[in-house]
Amino acid sequence: MKKNISVVIVGLLLISSEHGLFSQFTSEEIAQQAKWEEFLQTAEIIKSEDIGEGVTKPYRLYMKEGDIEHSGCWKNPSGMQKGYLEGWQYEIAAYEMDKLLGLHMVPPTVEREFNGKKGSLQLWVTSEMSDLDRMEKGMGIPKTYVVKWNRRKYLTRAFDCLIANEDRTQQNIRYTKDWRTLLIDHSRSFRAKRRYTRNLLYGKNGIKEKKLIRMLPREFNEKIKSLNFESIKEAVGPYLTDKEIQAVLKRKELLLKEIKDMIKEVGEDKFLY
Repeated sequence: MKKNISVVIVGLLLISSEHGLFSQFTSEEIAQQAKWEEFLQTAEIIKSEDIGEGVTKPYRLYMKEGDIEHSGCWKNPSGMQKGYLEGWQYEIAAYEMDKLLGLHMVPPTVEREFNGKKGSLQLWVTSEMSDLDRMEKGMGIPKTYVVKWNRRKYLTRAFDCLIANEDRTQQNIRYTKDWRTLLIDHSRSFRAKRRYTRNLLYGKNGIKEKKLIRMLPREFNEKIKSLNFESIKEAVGPYLTDKEIQAVLKRKELLLKEIKDMIKEVGEDKFLY
């Protein structure tokens, strides 16, 4: 399992916990996403720093545009590395799918050239700790956040099932001070081999683990149903091949079946909220 990048506090996003039914960003933050995408694409790079962690050899880029200064994580893995297919383009596709589904759990991510090479550049975001940090410190979830935390856990599983992210670790699940969930590191996503279109990563017949998806928002369920080739292609642009999009659609059907089976087992009112 590859080592993930640690994320530090920059005080850029995620200020308030009052937002939509399952979105992790506020409506104001969502409205600023296009602004930060443009900043990442066009701001002047004033300094770079080799992060020195992970097989993807990421860099932290410090940027400035006018009076605004912020940084991002740049990486450009491609092809087989240590037995895994890596792709910087999957980082961007995961962000675009996150927006399409209304999750807003993945930080703004764009294509950016650095040192003459194309790669993905993701906003360096605020987080208090990783899930690994929480576990190592023996920290439980505060009672007032347990319900929402559980809901986000199942949303993460559903999202990873859909995009076939085979590298979700405790290090790339990040938490804010108010226990909202941020997801980073998706360069091992969008698998298209038959193994990843016959079964989901999670669920009753999970490839990775037989961890169930026990509840989901009704709105998210409807968004999954509405996915088609055209809507995904429009969202992800050149970052997924047609074969990879078709694989997403096959997993869509598997996920809908998993949802249907769970509803039959526990009841619609208990599963959908």
